[in-house]
Amino acid sequence: MTDHLLLGIDTGGTYTDAVLFSETHGVVAKAKALTTRHDLSVGIAGAVEAVLEQANVSASAIGLVSLSTTLATNALVEGQGGRAGLVMIGFGPDDLKRDGLQEALGTDPVIFLPGGHNVHGGETLLDMTLLDEALPQLATEVASFAVAGYFAVRNPAHEQRVRDRIRGVSHLPVTCSHELSSKLGGPRRALTTLLNARLVSMIDRLIGACEGFLKARGIDVPMMVVRGDGALISAAEARLRPIETILSGPAASLVGARHLTGLDNAVVSDIGGTTTDVAVLDQGRPRLDGEGAVVGGFRTMVEA
Repeated sequence: MTDHLLLGIDTGGTYTDAVLFSETHGVVAKAKALTTRHDLSVGIAGAVEAVLEQANVSASAIGLVSLSTTLATNALVEGQGGRAGLVMIGFGPDDLKRDGLQEALGTDPVIFLPGGHNVHGGETLLDMTLLDEALPQLATEVASFAVAGYFAVRNPAHEQRVRDRIRGVSHLPVTCSHELSSKLGGPRRALTTLLNARLVSMIDRLIGACEGFLKARGIDVPMMVVRGDGALISAAEARLRPIETILSGPAASLVGARHLTGLDNAVVSDIGGTTTDVAVLDQGRPRLDGEGAVVGGFRTMVEA
Protein backbone atom coordinates (compact mmCIF):
# COMPACT_ATOMS: atom_id res chain seq x y z
CA MET A 1 0.00 0.00 0.00
CA THR A 2 1.77 3.11 -1.20
CA ASP A 3 -0.59 5.88 -0.15
CA HIS A 4 -0.28 7.50 3.28
CA LEU A 5 -2.61 6.13 5.90
CA LEU A 6 -4.74 8.35 8.09
CA LEU A 7 -5.00 7.38 11.76
CA GLY A 8 -8.25 8.24 13.52
CA ILE A 9 -8.46 8.04 17.31
CA ASP A 10 -11.70 8.47 19.25
CA THR A 11 -11.51 8.64 23.03
CA GLY A 12 -14.88 8.02 24.63
CA GLY A 13 -16.02 7.61 28.19
CA THR A 14 -15.72 3.81 28.01
CA TYR A 15 -13.67 2.87 24.94
CA THR A 16 -10.88 4.35 22.87
CA ASP A 17 -11.16 3.42 19.19
CA ALA A 18 -8.47 3.57 16.52
CA VAL A 19 -8.97 3.28 12.75
CA LEU A 20 -6.47 3.23 9.90
CA PHE A 21 -7.97 4.71 6.75
CA SER A 22 -6.65 4.84 3.20
CA GLU A 23 -8.13 7.30 0.72
CA THR A 24 -7.95 4.63 -1.99
CA HIS A 25 -8.82 1.48 0.02
CA GLY A 26 -11.13 2.89 2.72
CA VAL A 27 -10.95 1.39 6.23
CA VAL A 28 -7.82 -0.75 6.47
CA ALA A 29 -8.02 -1.76 10.15
CA LYS A 30 -9.95 -0.89 13.32
CA ALA A 31 -9.50 -1.72 16.99
CA LYS A 32 -10.69 -0.78 20.45
CA ALA A 33 -9.23 -0.58 23.92
CA LEU A 34 -10.69 0.48 27.25
CA THR A 35 -10.32 4.21 27.95
CA THR A 36 -7.86 4.45 30.84
CA ARG A 37 -8.89 7.59 32.71
CA HIS A 38 -5.93 7.52 35.12
CA ASP A 39 -3.56 7.72 32.11
CA LEU A 40 -5.26 8.20 28.75
CA SER A 41 -2.10 7.27 26.81
CA VAL A 42 -2.46 3.62 27.91
CA GLY A 43 -5.83 3.24 26.15
CA ILE A 44 -4.61 5.20 23.12
CA ALA A 45 -1.50 3.02 22.85
CA GLY A 46 -3.57 -0.16 23.17
CA ALA A 47 -5.92 0.79 20.34
CA VAL A 48 -3.24 2.17 18.00
CA GLU A 49 -0.82 -0.72 18.47
CA ALA A 50 -3.66 -3.12 17.68
CA VAL A 51 -4.56 -1.43 14.36
CA LEU A 52 -0.92 -1.26 13.26
CA GLU A 53 -0.53 -4.96 13.99
CA GLN A 54 -3.81 -5.82 12.26
CA ALA A 55 -2.89 -3.87 9.12
CA ASN A 56 0.67 -5.19 9.29
CA VAL A 57 2.13 -1.74 8.54
CA SER A 58 4.82 0.30 10.25
CA ALA A 59 4.15 3.58 12.05
CA SER A 60 5.96 5.41 9.22
CA ALA A 61 2.98 4.70 6.93
CA ILE A 62 0.85 7.21 8.89
CA GLY A 63 0.58 10.68 7.33
CA LEU A 64 -1.99 12.39 9.57
CA VAL A 65 -3.58 11.78 12.97
CA SER A 66 -7.10 12.96 13.76
CA LEU A 67 -8.55 12.87 17.26
CA SER A 68 -12.21 13.06 18.26
CA THR A 69 -13.56 12.78 21.77
CA THR A 70 -16.66 12.85 23.92
CA LEU A 71 -14.65 13.60 27.08
CA ALA A 72 -15.56 17.30 27.02
CA THR A 73 -19.27 16.58 26.45
CA ASN A 74 -19.29 13.89 29.15
CA ALA A 75 -17.56 16.19 31.64
CA LEU A 76 -20.19 18.92 31.18
CA VAL A 77 -23.09 16.44 31.30
CA GLU A 78 -21.69 14.85 34.48
CA GLY A 79 -20.84 18.23 36.04
CA GLN A 80 -17.15 17.43 36.11
CA GLY A 81 -14.11 19.39 34.98
CA GLY A 82 -11.56 21.41 36.91
CA ARG A 83 -12.47 24.11 39.41
CA ALA A 84 -12.32 27.52 37.72
CA GLY A 85 -12.21 31.11 38.98
CA LEU A 86 -14.52 33.51 37.13
CA VAL A 87 -13.55 37.20 36.80
CA MET A 88 -16.38 39.48 35.64
CA ILE A 89 -15.36 42.97 34.48
CA GLY A 90 -18.11 45.61 34.50
CA PHE A 91 -20.82 43.13 35.52
CA GLY A 92 -22.68 42.85 38.83
CA PRO A 93 -23.95 39.91 40.93
CA ASP A 94 -27.39 40.22 39.26
CA ASP A 95 -25.85 39.22 35.92
CA LEU A 96 -25.15 35.76 37.38
CA LYS A 97 -28.91 35.14 37.40
CA ARG A 98 -29.04 35.20 33.58
CA ASP A 99 -28.51 32.31 31.13
CA GLY A 100 -27.93 29.74 33.90
CA LEU A 101 -24.58 31.30 34.85
CA GLN A 102 -25.15 31.03 38.62
CA GLU A 103 -26.13 27.38 38.28
CA ALA A 104 -23.09 26.62 36.12
CA LEU A 105 -20.77 28.43 38.52
CA GLY A 106 -21.90 26.36 41.51
CA THR A 107 -19.39 26.80 44.33
CA ASP A 108 -16.56 28.07 42.11
CA PRO A 109 -15.27 31.54 43.10
CA VAL A 110 -16.23 34.74 41.26
CA ILE A 111 -14.70 38.23 41.41
CA PHE A 112 -16.43 41.39 40.14
CA LEU A 113 -14.15 44.19 38.94
CA PRO A 114 -15.12 47.75 37.94
CA GLY A 115 -14.35 48.31 34.25
CA GLY A 116 -15.54 47.22 30.83
CA HIS A 117 -16.63 49.14 27.75
CA ASN A 118 -19.87 50.42 26.28
CA VAL A 119 -21.45 49.53 22.94
CA HIS A 120 -19.23 52.08 21.15
CA GLY A 121 -16.05 50.76 22.75
CA GLY A 122 -15.88 53.64 25.26
CA GLU A 123 -14.08 52.73 28.48
CA THR A 124 -15.01 52.54 32.16
CA LEU A 125 -11.81 52.65 34.20
CA LEU A 126 -10.53 49.17 35.10
CA ASP A 127 -9.73 48.64 38.78
CA MET A 128 -7.86 45.40 39.55
CA THR A 129 -7.49 45.97 43.33
CA LEU A 130 -9.92 43.17 44.30
CA LEU A 131 -8.19 40.78 41.91
CA ASP A 132 -4.74 41.59 43.27
CA GLU A 133 -5.94 40.97 46.83
CA ALA A 134 -7.60 37.63 46.04
CA LEU A 135 -5.18 36.19 43.47
CA PRO A 136 -2.39 34.67 45.64
CA GLN A 137 -4.91 32.59 47.63
CA LEU A 138 -7.23 31.89 44.68
CA ALA A 139 -4.35 30.52 42.59
CA THR A 140 -4.01 27.66 45.08
CA GLU A 141 -7.74 26.79 44.93
CA VAL A 142 -8.53 26.64 41.19
CA ALA A 143 -7.11 24.88 38.13
CA SER A 144 -7.82 27.70 35.65
CA PHE A 145 -9.49 31.10 35.19
CA ALA A 146 -12.28 32.50 33.00
CA VAL A 147 -12.41 36.25 32.24
CA ALA A 148 -15.51 38.01 30.87
CA GLY A 149 -15.66 41.77 30.27
CA TYR A 150 -18.64 43.99 29.53
CA PHE A 151 -18.74 44.51 25.73
CA ALA A 152 -15.33 42.82 25.41
CA VAL A 153 -16.33 41.87 21.86
CA ARG A 154 -16.18 45.60 21.04
CA ASN A 155 -12.91 46.15 22.91
CA PRO A 156 -11.02 43.25 24.56
CA ALA A 157 -8.33 45.42 26.23
CA HIS A 158 -9.60 44.92 29.80
CA GLU A 159 -9.89 41.16 29.40
CA GLN A 160 -6.33 41.06 28.08
CA ARG A 161 -4.96 43.14 30.98
CA VAL A 162 -6.71 40.94 33.56
CA ARG A 163 -5.53 37.79 31.76
CA ASP A 164 -1.91 39.00 31.78
CA ARG A 165 -2.10 39.84 35.50
CA ILE A 166 -3.58 36.43 36.39
CA ARG A 167 -1.00 34.57 34.29
CA GLY A 168 1.85 36.62 35.78
CA VAL A 169 0.85 35.74 39.34
CA SER A 170 -0.68 32.26 39.05
CA HIS A 171 0.88 30.76 35.88
CA LEU A 172 -2.48 29.01 35.35
CA PRO A 173 -4.46 28.76 32.07
CA VAL A 174 -6.78 31.73 31.42
CA THR A 175 -9.67 31.82 28.92
CA CYS A 176 -11.00 35.21 27.77
CA SER A 177 -14.56 35.50 26.45
CA HIS A 178 -13.56 37.47 23.33
CA GLU A 179 -11.40 34.52 22.22
CA LEU A 180 -14.43 32.22 22.06
CA SER A 181 -17.23 34.30 20.58
CA SER A 182 -17.83 37.64 18.89
CA LYS A 183 -21.53 37.54 19.76
CA LEU A 184 -23.17 39.95 22.20
CA GLY A 185 -24.82 38.63 25.38
CA GLY A 186 -22.35 38.95 28.25
CA PRO A 187 -23.66 36.34 30.71
CA ARG A 188 -23.92 33.59 28.07
CA ARG A 189 -20.46 34.49 26.82
CA ALA A 190 -19.24 34.29 30.44
CA LEU A 191 -20.93 30.87 30.80
CA THR A 192 -19.19 29.56 27.65
CA THR A 193 -15.87 30.92 28.92
CA LEU A 194 -16.33 29.32 32.35
CA LEU A 195 -17.11 25.91 30.81
CA ASN A 196 -14.09 26.26 28.51
CA ALA A 197 -11.82 27.03 31.47
CA ARG A 198 -13.05 23.89 33.26
CA LEU A 199 -12.22 21.71 30.25
CA VAL A 200 -8.73 23.09 29.57
CA SER A 201 -6.80 20.68 31.80
CA MET A 202 -8.81 17.64 30.66
CA ILE A 203 -8.36 18.24 26.91
CA ASP A 204 -4.76 19.26 27.55
CA ARG A 205 -4.22 15.88 29.22
CA LEU A 206 -5.84 14.02 26.31
CA ILE A 207 -3.85 15.84 23.61
CA GLY A 208 -0.68 15.50 25.69
CA ALA A 209 -1.29 11.76 26.10
CA CYS A 210 -1.83 11.37 22.37
CA GLU A 211 1.22 13.46 21.45
CA GLY A 212 3.35 11.59 23.99
CA PHE A 213 2.40 8.22 22.52
CA LEU A 214 2.97 9.40 18.93
CA LYS A 215 6.38 10.80 19.83
CA ALA A 216 7.41 7.60 21.60
CA ARG A 217 6.40 5.63 18.48
CA GLY A 218 8.28 7.99 16.17
CA ILE A 219 5.08 9.16 14.45
CA ASP A 220 6.00 12.76 13.59
CA VAL A 221 2.97 13.95 11.58
CA PRO A 222 0.35 16.71 11.96
CA MET A 223 -2.26 16.02 14.64
CA MET A 224 -5.75 17.46 14.25
CA VAL A 225 -8.79 17.47 16.53
CA VAL A 226 -12.41 17.23 15.36
CA ARG A 227 -14.51 20.25 16.26
CA GLY A 228 -18.21 20.15 17.15
CA ASP A 229 -19.17 21.22 13.63
CA GLY A 230 -17.22 18.37 12.03
CA ALA A 231 -14.26 20.52 10.90
CA LEU A 232 -10.66 19.82 11.92
CA ILE A 233 -8.57 22.18 14.04
CA SER A 234 -4.93 21.92 15.09
CA ALA A 235 -4.11 20.35 18.44
CA ALA A 236 -2.67 23.71 19.58
CA GLU A 237 -6.00 25.43 18.83
CA ALA A 238 -7.99 22.71 20.63
CA ARG A 239 -5.80 23.20 23.72
CA LEU A 240 -6.76 26.89 23.87
CA ARG A 241 -10.42 26.40 22.96
CA PRO A 242 -11.39 22.92 24.19
CA ILE A 243 -15.06 24.01 24.40
CA GLU A 244 -15.06 23.75 20.57
CA THR A 245 -14.54 19.99 20.92
CA ILE A 246 -17.90 19.51 22.67
CA LEU A 247 -19.99 17.24 20.49
CA SER A 248 -16.93 16.34 18.38
CA GLY A 249 -17.78 12.64 18.87
CA PRO A 250 -21.25 12.93 17.30
CA ALA A 251 -19.90 15.28 14.60
CA ALA A 252 -17.30 12.65 13.67
CA SER A 253 -20.05 10.01 13.63
CA LEU A 254 -22.01 12.16 11.15
CA VAL A 255 -19.04 12.53 8.84
CA GLY A 256 -18.42 8.77 9.12
CA ALA A 257 -22.07 7.90 8.48
CA ARG A 258 -22.08 10.00 5.33
CA HIS A 259 -18.93 8.31 4.06
CA LEU A 260 -20.23 4.80 4.80
CA THR A 261 -23.74 5.26 3.41
CA GLY A 262 -23.26 7.91 0.72
CA LEU A 263 -26.46 9.58 2.00
CA ASP A 264 -26.75 13.37 2.10
CA ASN A 265 -29.72 13.52 4.48
CA ALA A 266 -29.97 11.39 7.58
CA VAL A 267 -30.55 11.32 11.31
CA VAL A 268 -27.63 9.67 13.09
CA SER A 269 -27.77 8.29 16.62
CA ASP A 270 -24.45 7.89 18.44
CA ILE A 271 -24.93 5.69 21.52
CA GLY A 272 -21.95 5.70 23.87
CA GLY A 273 -21.29 4.54 27.39
CA THR A 274 -22.11 7.93 28.92
CA THR A 275 -24.37 9.84 26.53
CA THR A 276 -26.62 9.20 23.54
CA ASP A 277 -26.33 11.92 20.91
CA VAL A 278 -28.61 12.49 17.95
CA ALA A 279 -27.42 14.64 15.05
CA VAL A 280 -28.80 15.61 11.65
CA LEU A 281 -27.02 15.32 8.32
CA ASP A 282 -28.50 18.02 6.07
CA GLN A 283 -27.48 18.09 2.38
CA GLY A 284 -24.22 16.36 3.22
CA ARG A 285 -23.26 18.63 6.11
CA PRO A 286 -23.86 18.50 9.88
CA ARG A 287 -26.83 20.72 10.77
CA LEU A 288 -25.54 23.26 13.30
CA ASP A 289 -27.41 24.87 16.17
CA GLY A 290 -27.33 28.58 15.28
CA GLU A 291 -28.27 29.50 18.83
CA GLY A 292 -25.30 27.58 20.24
CA ALA A 293 -24.99 24.00 21.42
CA VAL A 294 -26.81 22.90 24.58
CA VAL A 295 -24.70 20.59 26.73
CA GLY A 296 -25.52 19.46 30.25
CA GLY A 297 -28.53 21.80 30.24
CA PHE A 298 -26.43 24.90 29.49
CA ARG A 299 -26.77 26.80 26.21
CA THR A 300 -23.29 27.76 25.08
CA MET A 301 -22.14 30.06 22.28
CA VAL A 302 -20.41 27.16 20.51
CA GLU A 303 -21.53 26.32 16.96
CA ALA A 304 -21.88 22.56 16.99
